Amino acid sequence: MKFAFAAALAVHALIHLMGFVKAFGIAPLPQLALPITRPMGIVWLAATLLLLAADVALFTTPRWFWAVGGLGLVMSQVAIAGSWADAKYGIAANAVVLAGVIFSAFAWGPFGLRAEYQRLVGGLDALNAGDTRPITDDDLASLPAPVQRYLRFAGVVGKPRPRGVHVRLVGRIRGAADEPWMSFVADQHTRFDPPRRYFWMDAKRGGLPVDVLHAYGADGASMRVRLLSMVPLVDQSGPVLTRAETVTLLNEMAIYAPSTLVDPSVTWRPIDDRTAEATFTNGPHTIRGVLVFDDDGALVDFWSDDRPSLAADGVTLQQQRWSTPLRDYRQQGPFRLASRGEGRYAAPSGDYAYLELDSIEVRHDLPEAEPRVSPR
Repeated sequence: MKFAFAAALAVHALIHLMGFVKAFGIAPLPQLALPITRPMGIVWLAATLLLLAADVALFTTPRWFWAVGGLGLVMSQVAIAGSWADAKYGIAANAVVLAGVIFSAFAWGPFGLRAEYQRLVGGLDALNAGDTRPITDDDLASLPAPVQRYLRFAGVVGKPRPRGVHVRLVGRIRGAADEPWMSFVADQHTRFDPPRRYFWMDAKRGGLPVDVLHAYGADGASMRVRLLSMVPLVDQSGPVLTRAETVTLLNEMAIYAPSTLVDPSVTWRPIDDRTAEATFTNGPHTIRGVLVFDDDGALVDFWSDDRPSLAADGVTLQQQRWSTPLRDYRQQGPFRLASRGEGRYAAPSGDYAYLELDSIEVRHDLPEAEPRVSPR
C-alpha cells in the first residue's frame, strides 16, 4: 500500500508540471484551455517540487512527510483553484493526499503514540543512575541456589549492574486463543532505579497498522492501542493495570538484566532445586513471580498469578495465570540471555500462547562499557 500511494503521489506531482509548462510557454498543452499566469505557473511548479519532496520523505524521513506533504497539498489546491475548469478533477487526488498526510501526522508525526514514546524515552536521561556497582559473589550468597546458578550462567558476576536496557523484539501477537495472529516489531526502553518501562509496538491487523504504547512511569502504568494510529481500541490505566505491569517489570528484570535480581526490592523464597519465588515491591505494589530453571542454570519459565489478561472488550482484566517460557540462550553484550520466548495465559478453556517472540535483542546501558547489540 505504501508503494502504491508513493507511485500515485509521484504521478500527481508530475501532472502539476503541466501548469508550469503552460504558463511559461514551453509547450502549448491544448488540454489546458485557460491561460495561466507566470506567478501561478510558479505555484504549479512549487506544488510539483513539494509533492515530490514529500514522496522522498515518505521513505527517508517519514516523521516529516505530514509537514512537507501538507505544504504540497496547499500549493496544489491553490493551483487547482486558479484553473478550476481545467484542473477540478485534481481535487480527488488531493483527497487521497490529505488522507495520507493526516495518517502520517499520527503514525510518524507529532500527534501519535510513536511520538509520545519518543518523548518518554527522551526523558530517561534525566533520571539518576542508580546502583551500578559490579555484582560480587557476596551479593549472590543470600539468594536461593537456583537463582545463584542462573546469575552465574548469565555471567553477571564481576560485571557492573546496568542502569537500563534497550530491547528490540520481533514476533507475533493475538488477543485470544481464537483470534488471528498479528506480526509486529517492537522497541522498548527500561530503567531500573527508579523503575521506568516504555514499550512501543508496530503491529499489523488484517493488513492495517496497529500502534501499541505501554508506559510505566512515576504516575503508574497505561496501555493504549490504536488502529490506523488514530482509532482507539484500548485505553487502560489505573492501579490494577499498574500492578499487572509491575509483574511485567519483574519478568523483564529476570530476562533482560539478571543483575537486578539482587536488588533489595526483590526478596526470595526457595521452593526446590530448580524453582524459587520472587516478591517484588515498587511503591504501593507488591507482586510475586515464580522462576523455573533447568539443570544448566538457565531461566526457562516465569509464571505469576498477579498479571491478569485483557478481555475481548478491551476494558475488563480477568484473572489468569501468566507465564513466559524462554529458550535459545546466546551472548548479548556482556551477558548470556534468552533470545526467543512466549507469553502464555492459562485460560479456563486451556493454556494458550498469545505472544511469540522470534527475536529478542538487548543492549545494556552500562557505566563502564560501550553498549552494543548482538547480531541476529
